[in-house]
Amino acid sequence: MRILLIEDDHKAARLLAKGLAEERFVVDIAHSAGEGDEMAEINAYDVIILDWLLPDKPGIDVCRGLRARGIPTPIIMLTARDSLDDRVTGLNTGADDYLVKPFGFAELLARIQALLRRSDFTRPVILKVADLTLDPSNHRVTRNGVALNLTPKEYAILEILMRRSGQLVTRASLSEHVWEMERDGFSNLVDVHVSHLRRKIDTPDLPPLIHTVRGKGYLLGVGK
Repeated sequence: MRILLIEDDHKAARLLAKGLAEERFVVDIAHSAGEGDEMAEINAYDVIILDWLLPDKPGIDVCRGLRARGIPTPIIMLTARDSLDDRVTGLNTGADDYLVKPFGFAELLARIQALLRRSDFTRPVILKVADLTLDPSNHRVTRNGVALNLTPKEYAILEILMRRSGQLVTRASLSEHVWEMERDGFSNLVDVHVSHLRRKIDTPDLPPLIHTVRGKGYLLGVGK
């Protein structure tokens, strides 16, 4: 499952993303309305977590714009505003749920799971590249019909690579999404985890699917 978190508070965003990653969600972070709006337009998300107060445009305007363009992804609005009128305003712009700050992470997780149960996103499309499959609903991965036992980090890396099949995924992008950090020091950590993942995915008797783009990152696909 993939979540877009639009939150301008960098520390709060990192903490939320870390908690969600531990629950095996893949989290993309946007720190402004413009960035979040663009990411929601070009990527498929299961849930969008949207802060009301953003530096360049209110979250309710982002929500209204997404709905106007026909983007149906469930949206949870985060805000310190707790009056009834504010809640009604948020919901009337197209938000599916409304969570008042401060809130407990367990409550946010429960709200996300409730939205997923109520929406069409409870039946996510199974990702498939050649004979490699990943089912986001139960985190099951198989290659050539054989179930693979992946660690949470390996699973997160693989889901990103499969969702961007045929595209270069940089080390910085993997470190940002999987470890919530984007810095050169994480390159070796990414390489180690990809190496472990590759040993499980690309066994000697099967065509390789994970390819290294020297000096840049990785690409998942057939015959690259």
